[in-house]
Amino acid sequence: MNLKPRRLSAVFLCLLTALSLLLCSCGRDRLAWSGGETGEFYSADGSHQKSGLNESSPGSSDAGKAGQAQFDAFCDEIFRDELSAASTLDLHYTLISPEAYGIDKSETALGSYSLNDMMAGTQEAKQLREQLLQFDRSVLSSAQKQTYDALLDTLETTLLREGMELYEQPLAPTIGIQAQLPILLAEYSFRSLQDVEDYLALLSQIDVYYNQILAFENQKADAGLAPSDASIDEILASCEGYRINPEDNFLTETFHSRLMTLPDLTEEQKADFHARHTAAIREHFLPAYETLIAGMNALKGRGIQDGGLCNLKDGKRYYEYLLKSGTGTSYTVEELKQALARRIDTDLTTISRLFEENPALDVQNASFTLSDPQQILEDLKRQMKQEFPAMAECGYEIRYVPSYLEAALSPAFYLTAPLDDVNHNVIYINNAYSDSTDGLYTTLAHEGFPGHLYQTVYWRTHAPSPLSALLSCSGANEGWATYVENYACTLDNGLPKEVGIYRAALRSISLCVHGLLDIGVNYDGWSREEAGRFITSYFRVDEESAARLWQVMIDNPTNYLEYCNGYVELMEMREQAENTLKGRFSPMEFHRFLLDMGPVPFSVMRPWFSDWLQKQNTH
Repeated sequence: MNLKPRRLSAVFLCLLTALSLLLCSCGRDRLAWSGGETGEFYSADGSHQKSGLNESSPGSSDAGKAGQAQFDAFCDEIFRDELSAASTLDLHYTLISPEAYGIDKSETALGSYSLNDMMAGTQEAKQLREQLLQFDRSVLSSAQKQTYDALLDTLETTLLREGMELYEQPLAPTIGIQAQLPILLAEYSFRSLQDVEDYLALLSQIDVYYNQILAFENQKADAGLAPSDASIDEILASCEGYRINPEDNFLTETFHSRLMTLPDLTEEQKADFHARHTAAIREHFLPAYETLIAGMNALKGRGIQDGGLCNLKDGKRYYEYLLKSGTGTSYTVEELKQALARRIDTDLTTISRLFEENPALDVQNASFTLSDPQQILEDLKRQMKQEFPAMAECGYEIRYVPSYLEAALSPAFYLTAPLDDVNHNVIYINNAYSDSTDGLYTTLAHEGFPGHLYQTVYWRTHAPSPLSALLSCSGANEGWATYVENYACTLDNGLPKEVGIYRAALRSISLCVHGLLDIGVNYDGWSREEAGRFITSYFRVDEESAARLWQVMIDNPTNYLEYCNGYVELMEMREQAENTLKGRFSPMEFHRFLLDMGPVPFSVMRPWFSDWLQKQNTH
C-alpha cells in the first residue's frame, strides 16, 4: 500500500494486497534474485530463456552495449531515488538492507499527504518520461525493453491524472489508509533496536499524518468533491475498530511479540519500550482516530451528490484514469464492457452444458476436503507443480485478523516479503468470512499458492533489475490471483470435477457482474434503481442488498475491476493460445510466460504475448 504521494507518484510499491481490496507488489549495482535466504539478482541474460523474453537484441555493437549500460544506470538511479524518498514505513517493508543499494535513510518519517505533493509528483513524472524517451529502445536487450515498456506505460498513466489530483480518495471503507495503516504498523518487523525506535516514531506521527489527510479532504469539499454522507458513514464505521484500549489491544500484543524476537533486551529496556508504546497509542494513535472521526463528521452535508464518479465534473475522465492505473487494462471502457459480457455468456453456456449432461448434478452439498490453512497451502503447493514453474523455497506465516477488526478488513490479505528476503511472507485470514460458500481453499489459493505469494516470490527471484522488481500493476496481481483461484476449484480438493467447474464458472459470472455494475454506476451514471434492476437480472437479492452493492461501487470505484479485468484478459489470452496451438498448448509454458513478464499492465503485456504466441506456433 502506498501511503503518500511519492516524490515520483508513478513508481510505487504495492505492499499490501487483499482478496476484496484491490491487492497489490534488489542487490548491488545491477542484480536480480537467484533465491536463497536473502536473495540476490540473476544476471539479465539468464532467467527468461524458456519464455523467449531474454533473447539477444540488436545492441551487440559498442554503441548498443553503451546504450544498454546507460539504461541500466538510469534504472538503478530511479530505484535508489524512489526508495531514498520513500517513507520509513515503505522502505522498511521493501528492503532489509537499504545500505546495500546505496540508500541512506536517516530520518524517520511516516510521510506526507497533500495536493502539492501530488502536483510535484506529476511534474517529476513528466521529466522522467522525457529522459526515458531519450533512450533508443531498439538497442536494448529484451529484458530491458520489457522494463522500458512497463516504466513508460506507468509514467504516461500517471500523467492522465494531471489536474484531477483532488479526485483521489485516501479514505475508503476496507481499502482506505485509515483501515490499512494500523495493520502495517502491527506488522512492522523488529530486526534491531533502531527498528523499535523507528516504529515508535512512526506511531507517534500518525496524528499529524491524519491531519494532513483531513486537510486534503477539506480541499476536496471546497472543490465540490466531498464524499456523500453515506460514504462518510462507511468510513466512520471502519474507524470504530481502532478506538482501542491503550494498554490492551492488537498493537500492544504484536509489539510484545516483536520485542521478544530481539536478543539481549533487558527487563528494564522492555518496560521502557512498553511504557513508551502505551503513551504513543494514548497520545497520538487514539487522538488521530478521534480527530479523523470528528473531521469527517464535520464534512457531512457537503457532498453535492450521492451517485457514481461520472456525476462529477471530470468524473468520467478520472474513472478512465483509475481504470488504466488500477487494472492496467488493454481495453477501452466500451471494449471492457463487451469483454465482461462475453465472459458471462461463456460461463452461462458452461453451466448450462453441465446440467444438460447431468440434470441431477448436486452443486449445493459438495465441500472441500481440507479446512486447516497450513494443510491447504501445502496441498496447493504440491498440486500446482503439474502446471506452474518451480519457485524458490520461501517461508510464510498464517495469522488471523483481530476479532474487533474483522468488520473493517477484507476476507484475507497477503503482506509481501521485503525485496531482498523472500522468506517473510504473511497471510492474514479474517474469520468473519469463514462461512464463505467457496471456503478457505480458494481463498488461500488466491493469497498463497499459486496466487499472490507464489507470483510475488517468483517475480522477485526472476526480475532482471531492481527497478523491474519494484514496478507492479495491481490489476495484473489481482487478475493472476483471481485466475488461479478459479483454477483451484478444479483441483483434487474433494469437489466432484463437475462441481468444481460449476463453482469456477459461477464465481466468474459474479465477478463480471460486479465489474459491469462498477462501470454502470461510476461511468454510465446508473441510479440506485437501475443498478438494482441489473443485479436482480442475474441474482436473487433483496432491495437492501442491491442498495448496499450500489454504495460499495461508489465508495470503491474500479476496485472490483482490478480483479475481473485481469482475470478476463488472462482467460482471453489463454483461450487464444489454446485455439492457436491446439494440442501443442502447454499450461506450464503459458504460465511461465505470464510469470516471466512479471505483473506489468496488460496494455504492456499484450504485444509481448502476441510475439510469444507467434514463436510458440512456429516451433
